[in-house]
Amino acid sequence: MIRTNLSTRPFYNERLVRLWLIALAIVVLAATAFNASRVMRYSRSDTRLATQATHDEARAADLRQQAARLRASVDPRKVDFAAADARQANDLIDRRTFSWTELFNRFETTLPDEVRIASVRPRVDRDAGIVLAITISARSVDDVQTFIANLEETGAFTNVRPVEEHLDESGQLQSSLDAVYLPAVGKAAGRRGARR
Repeated sequence: MIRTNLSTRPFYNERLVRLWLIALAIVVLAATAFNASRVMRYSRSDTRLATQATHDEARAADLRQQAARLRASVDPRKVDFAAADARQANDLIDRRTFSWTELFNRFETTLPDEVRIASVRPRVDRDAGIVLAITISARSVDDVQTFIANLEETGAFTNVRPVEEHLDESGQLQSSLDAVYLPAVGKAAGRRGARR
C-alpha cells in the first residue's frame, strides 16, 4: 500500500473511518445487549410457564381422579330417590297453587240446570299441566254436550272429552270427562270481561 500522500497537506481518512467503526461497534453491542436481555427474559418466562403448565396438568389429573371417585361413590338408587322426592315436591307446589274455590265458581257459571257434578279429581301431568277427571250426572247427551261447550268457552278448560258414559239405575246418564284446566288463562279472561 502506498503511504505517500501527494497533497500539500497530508491527510488520511483514518479518523473518520475509526469513528464510523466505533459507532457501528456501539450499535452492534447495544443490539446484542438488547437481544441478550430479551432472550434471558423470554427464557425465564418460558421456564415459569412450563412449570405452571406441569402444575396445572397435575392438578387436572388429580381433579379427574377425584371426579371418577365421586362418580363411583354415587348410588343411582339415591339419585332416583332424590328425583322422586323433587317430583313429589313439585307436585305439592302445583297442588298448592290449585284453587278449589275458583274451580267450583267456574263450574257454577257453566253448569246447565239438568247436570250435577258427582266428583272431581285433579292430577298434575308433566306435559299437559292440571288434568281434571270430572264425573257428572245428566238427563241427556245434549246436556253433557252443553256442559262441555260451556267449559271450553271459558278459556280455562281445553281438550274436554268424554271418557265413559253409562246409564245408572234411575235412568240418569253418568258421564266421565277429562279436561285440561288452565286457571291462569281463565283469570285473564275474567279480568278482561270485568274491565269492559
